[in-house]
Formats: sequence, structure tokens, C-alpha cells
Amino acid sequence: MSRDPAMLNAFNPDTSAALSEHGRALIEKRTRLLGPAYRLFYEEPLHIVRGEGVWLYDEAGRAYLDAYNNVASIGHCRPEVVAAIAHQAGVLNTHTRYLNEGILDYAQRLLATFPRELSQVMFACTGSEANDLALRVARRHTGGTGIIVTELAYHGVTATVAEMSPSLGSAVPLGAHVRTAAPPDGYRGPETDVGAAFAREVQRAIDDMLRHGVKPAALIVDTVFSSDGVFTDPAGFLREAVETARRAGALFIADEVQAGFARTGSKMWGFERHGLTPDIVTMGKPMANGHPVSAMVARPEVLEQFGREARYFNTFGGNPVSCAAAMATLDVIQREGLQQNAAHIGAQIRAGFQALAQRNDVIGDVRGDGLFIGVELVRDRTTKEPATQETAYVVNAMRRHGVLISATGIRGNVLKIRPLLPFTPEHAKLLVDVAGEALRTL
Repeated sequence: MSRDPAMLNAFNPDTSAALSEHGRALIEKRTRLLGPAYRLFYEEPLHIVRGEGVWLYDEAGRAYLDAYNNVASIGHCRPEVVAAIAHQAGVLNTHTRYLNEGILDYAQRLLATFPRELSQVMFACTGSEANDLALRVARRHTGGTGIIVTELAYHGVTATVAEMSPSLGSAVPLGAHVRTAAPPDGYRGPETDVGAAFAREVQRAIDDMLRHGVKPAALIVDTVFSSDGVFTDPAGFLREAVETARRAGALFIADEVQAGFARTGSKMWGFERHGLTPDIVTMGKPMANGHPVSAMVARPEVLEQFGREARYFNTFGGNPVSCAAAMATLDVIQREGLQQNAAHIGAQIRAGFQALAQRNDVIGDVRGDGLFIGVELVRDRTTKEPATQETAYVVNAMRRHGVLISATGIRGNVLKIRPLLPFTPEHAKLLVDVAGEALRTL
């Protein structure tokens, strides 16, 4: 099986002969037991056996600085979360068809981080489920079926959201009701007005829907456009596109699975950077620091018809253990000021890469907010020819030197840097220094 062209930073099984005997045996067993659909990261896959704080450890005890994981975002094996899970699991774990204070206490705390218009929440287990539910609600509320996403968006793996996740590759075709819009690329775009350009893309998608008899239901975007290449600036550029979608009768769904929970530093939620209040917000991944829980927050008027006509039940969504883990995670974010830390350390990392750009012409652009950063590599700063192979080299060279990042973007030439929220200035310096050494050896 050759390397998957649809997945960046993927291990190529054809190179297994170069691995250790133990590594080859693990990969063979994995393929035999799990089937052919799973993928591994890096040219030389990692065998991770332990995590602590911002570090991951392999089977030989070697430490790797985790500058990529957005699941255990407040630190691997965070003691407060581990304790909350263990305590609640020893008391009660059941579904939401019994009364329980835990889900209500957490819902109240969570909703307090949103604009007051977003005042109701429904729980699931994964970001995919949350996005699937959001689409059901949007379609019921609007009476439409059409969905607008960006060109390399990823929104999940259920049948419904996989067909609106172009990043899964050509073997997962888009639904007939799905239209794509070019991402708001301020580096390569032909115009300086990123917001106007993106709004025109959304209008083009709407026009094509209407031409084919498809009524728009929703514009859904990951608010840092992480799969498309990390596009965050200028703050506010999303407003015009959202207004365009709403004029056509569509809702705006902010997918905060990657951008939310203080990740962007300047705000708790990615959509806030644009001065917007979405109709629906979805979240998952870092919500409980690795425990599988997700949610959909919405305006009550958007939920009203769906709730009146269709019951909702999710056996594990919002269970007491999940809510305890999520509450502990939110406690840590707020108590330790991790949003402010993300802003401070993110600025240090971006400044470090901008300094590297002064002596490495391969760096074309440095962008992002907080601890979500994209560094675009090019072979020529004038033509902006994408340095795709060089990007893969840097990712793997950094892995060899003990720092984990990945790659993203339509051209596969953007370093995707997403450190854990408790990063310190020392961790940031190590990250930039190792990136500088990788760039030096290109």
C-alpha cells in the first residue's frame, strides 16, 4: 500500500523495511487486526507509551515536546482531570434520562463563556457527532439541505459530515447538496480585502445551489481554517461571508472543535475574533482533555422546531463522568489563565519564526493566533511556489530532534503548529530552535 495522497504527514508502509524489527512487527499486527483504513504519522512512526504535561514518551523512554496535540490541550494526564474521572466513575455513570446535577452545572459554566444569545447546549461524544447534530438542526430550522464548506475542510467522519469534509480525499465524494468555497487566503489571494473575497466565494456557492434547486441550510467553517492552511487574519473578515449566507436563509455554524477552549489566545472561541454570534457552535476534542465528549451550543429559536418534532438521545453524550472531566478541564483553563498564556506564548513563537524568516527564504508567511500557528514554506517568495517536499522534510526532521508538529494546507506546504496550552517560554524557545535547525539542514 503506497502513501495516501489525501493525508499529509502520513507514514508510507512501503518503507517498513527501514524500521526496527519490533516496529515492523507492530505495524504488521496493527494492519492485520485493525484493517487497512487507519494511518500513522511521520516517515518513522512513533510508538508512544506515556504522556505527562507537554511531553510524550516513546517505548525507549525518549521525550518528545508535543507542539501538535489539541486533544489533551491542558497537558497529558492532567492530574485534575484524571482525579475527576476516577472520582465520578466511582460514584455514578449513566445516561441523561435521569436527573443529575453534573450535566446542569457544567452546561451553566460552559454557556457562561458564550454570548447570551447562545443559551442552550446539547451533548454528544465526538466532534463528528456534534457537527452531524448541528446539520440536522439547521436543516429542520431552515427547510434547506445545502451546505457550504471550504475547499479542504474537515468536519468529521459520520456519513453526513464525511461528505462535507473534502480533506478526506477524492475517495470520499462530496454530497450533491455540498458546495465548496475557496478559503480566505490572505497570503496568496489576489485581493487585499480577504473578507470581501471570501463573501464572494460564499455567494458563488449559493448561486450554484439555487441554480440546481438546492435551498441553502448552512455555512459551516472551522474558525481557524486549520485544514485549509490556518487563516486567521485580519480579525473580522468572516462577517461579510456570514451576512451573505444569512441573506440566503442559511445558518452560520462555527466549528470550534480545533479553535475553541482558549486555543486562539485573544478569545475563548475562534468566532469571537470576528465580532460574530453564530447560530450554532460545535465543539469537541479538547473539551475534556481527551475524554470523549462534545457539544452543540445554539440559539433557542434555532433549536425550537427540532426539539418539538424530534427527540434527541445519546447514550454516552453528557454522562456524569464526561461532564466531570469537562468541568475539570474548564476549571484549569480559567484558573490558570491558559487563554492569556496562549496569547503570550503564541506571540513568542510567531516572533521566533518571523526571525527565522530573516535568514531562511523558504519561509513565505507566518500567521495564526495564540497557540494555533501556520508557517507557509515556499521555494520562491516572488512566485510563492509551494515547498511541499521541504515541508515534509522539516516536519520529520523536527520529529527526529524530539519536537512534534505536522503539516496542513491545500498544497501541503504549511507547518501546522498547535502546542499544548501550558507551554512555557522555555518550551517555545525549544520549538523554534529545533525548527531553525531543521530549516538550516534543508
